[in-house]
Amino acid sequence: MTVLDGTAPRHPRLPLRPLRPTAADWSAPGDVDRLERRSLVAGGVGAALSLVGLFVNRPVFFRAYLISWTFCVGITLGCLAISMLHHLSRGAWGLPVRRVLEAAARTLPLLLLLSLPILFGMKEIYPWARPEVVAGDPILEAKHAYLNVQFFIVRLVVYFLVWGGFATLLDRLSRRQDETGDPRLARRMQLLAGPGLAIYCLAATFAAVDWLMSLQPHWFSTIYGVYFVGGHGLAALAFLIVVAGYLSRRQPMERVLSANHFQDYGKLLLAFVMLWAYFSFSQFLIIWAGNLPDEIVWYLRRIENGWGWIALAIVVFHFALPFVLLLSRDLKRRPQLLGGVAIGMLAMRWIDLFWQVEPAFHHGTFYFHWLHLTTLLAVGGLWLAAFFAQLKRRPLLPLNDPYLGDILESSGHE
Repeated sequence: MTVLDGTAPRHPRLPLRPLRPTAADWSAPGDVDRLERRSLVAGGVGAALSLVGLFVNRPVFFRAYLISWTFCVGITLGCLAISMLHHLSRGAWGLPVRRVLEAAARTLPLLLLLSLPILFGMKEIYPWARPEVVAGDPILEAKHAYLNVQFFIVRLVVYFLVWGGFATLLDRLSRRQDETGDPRLARRMQLLAGPGLAIYCLAATFAAVDWLMSLQPHWFSTIYGVYFVGGHGLAALAFLIVVAGYLSRRQPMERVLSANHFQDYGKLLLAFVMLWAYFSFSQFLIIWAGNLPDEIVWYLRRIENGWGWIALAIVVFHFALPFVLLLSRDLKRRPQLLGGVAIGMLAMRWIDLFWQVEPAFHHGTFYFHWLHLTTLLAVGGLWLAAFFAQLKRRPLLPLNDPYLGDILESSGHE
């Protein structure tokens, strides 16, 4: 029963005991330790190189760090959102990868800690954080009650407390389900996921304004928040497919994750590709047709003087090519091919963020610095190390979920 309609089996029952006798039988593969160590080493090397870059080119360091940090935050929040979507729908597609989503969501405290360089470099990143700029600009003076350093920091902490609060509550209920097998806990997680998903979207909309849209504080877009949230879902699904493909080639998940599951994940990825494209094109169409000087400048900076090639690459490789490839049923059922599309999508998510951030500072010509790569290595490596560490903490399946037995049987495990 690998369906996406959100329906659960009518008569839930526990799976047959030979499928999962103990939690140890469903522990993470042994080479996860090696991946954790390599990620930590990569993160350390990236951090050391980035620290050198901080002294070489301080402004570029903070801008590059913002791109890398926002990229990892997007994957994490997207995983939290997809986890809540799974609890709401109770769809069969989510159970085999629920632990992956939960492990990613548990890295939120690390990402809050990793936000410190952005807070220290706010004056290098945001023009509204510099008093001399605000003093000579009536628009920034009017927005100063909201766009100021102290309130920005408070809001950032509140966002992470809200997201982390829902992630913690869901994680505790999931752990209690493993320990007690209480069937009522599934319903509690479902009831919590509904308001959690709505509040996540609201907080992410404000975060999009704070972190990215305010880079050009004269510009605004009412659709930018959902555009930001759509990118979260897309990045998280791509990451989920890559990790699921890795697990599907190793015990114990090799006997659980089937071609049907990957077909479901490919369908979801296709849906989010189209959703992101709809948000992106809607914003472009409204602003371009309006042709107002305060609005159109955002796109002019990103399609002129060399940036247009990046915009074209985003159209082709972020939407057109993945859309065509994901129409193939055979591709979606082959984890390696689908994983290749997912890796490409992750790369395009970073490029999209780079395209959103850097032209705000270099609108005269295309600009790229090696710090863009080293900060990604630093933040991405440390985040991946934390993710793999969290993935090892729990069995790879929610062993006492009341619907797990039917889903395992549907995968061919009689």
